[in-house]
Amino acid sequence: MPVAIQCHDLRKTYDGKVEAVRGLNLEIETGECFGLLGPNGAGKTTTIEILEGLLEPTSGKVTILGHDW
Repeated sequence: MPVAIQCHDLRKTYDGKVEAVRGLNLEIETGECFGLLGPNGAGKTTTIEILEGLLEPTSGKVTILGHDW
């Protein structure tokens, strides 16, 4: 199946100090279900907000259905 969502070296830093997401690489195929698991403060919500377009990553690339996000 084609890749629906792809992240390459995704990073999000707040105030230049707090690194919420560090070097995330992720591929989700069309029709695939996935979950993000981790302890409090691991960057799960930040990652989802980046994928939704609510936050911009500090660096890295997000592609959704072949289009840069």
